[in-house]
Amino acid sequence: MQSFRSFLRRLFVSPDEPRLRAGWRLVLHTLLIEFVAIIIYFLYIEAIHLVSQEIINEFPLIALLQLIAITLATWIARRYLDRRTFRSLGFGWDTHSFRDLAFGFTVPALLMGSVFALEWGVGWLRIDSIMWEKFSSTTFITITSVLVTFIFVGFYEELLFRGYRLQNLIEGINLTWALIISSAIFALQHLSNPHSSLASTLGLMGAGFFMAYGWVRTGRLWLSIGLHIGWNFFEGTVFGFPVSGLNFTAIIHQTNIGPVLITGGTFGPEAGLVMLPMIVIGGILIWAYTGGKQAQRSWKKSTER
Repeated sequence: MQSFRSFLRRLFVSPDEPRLRAGWRLVLHTLLIEFVAIIIYFLYIEAIHLVSQEIINEFPLIALLQLIAITLATWIARRYLDRRTFRSLGFGWDTHSFRDLAFGFTVPALLMGSVFALEWGVGWLRIDSIMWEKFSSTTFITITSVLVTFIFVGFYEELLFRGYRLQNLIEGINLTWALIISSAIFALQHLSNPHSSLASTLGLMGAGFFMAYGWVRTGRLWLSIGLHIGWNFFEGTVFGFPVSGLNFTAIIHQTNIGPVLITGGTFGPEAGLVMLPMIVIGGILIWAYTGGKQAQRSWKKSTER
């Protein structure tokens, strides 16, 4: 009996401290997200019925509900399963934080702008129209709505993938495998997007590594969140590419007429070879921004609990 109890303890309890092993924490966190999401959606439906009979399916609202569900579930898991603070996932705020967000948001502007200039220059895309030619208050509201949506998505996806999942995987195995597994899960969760393929999955896995690099270099999530928001916003809203197979209101309306293998076609640049050198360039920019070899804010130095 004693040996069986010992086996169960080794199976479920961390050898370093009295809490569940990382794998079990990840499983329960996933279930907790589903449970909290169901409750929040139920409350939303009830609230809508009190006000009107029409359910609003606008993307910003859906993204907000997902943000609330994932954030709340992660806060509960972090406190009661991980026995750590929510802040310790990488939400400490200091003099670097706003700069990290701003730099992260700016880098994709350069990368996506370069992709656009390259494809336009060699004749792989055709500019159909530019929104500014018919700018109005409605245009401004629409663009703002899309940006807010991308802010919500950037926050909760980084909290989930580069925050809770990556960091628990590191505790359970090691950094290398944690990066591979978390980036693979990030890519696979986009399989249901329109026009997804093996190429798009591999491309999104590379994007996962790229965004994780921001956390690896700083020990905080702000840079990764900025990268994610800027990636979606400049790719879709500014330059008019599909964002992982989804189309949003764009400033530049364009049509892709280049080779799908290189441009990514209807899925967007993530599915094309064109993004490989851009990810490398982005990684170099992050490396330089964080101090090169002398980076003082790496994940190894993050000791907050």
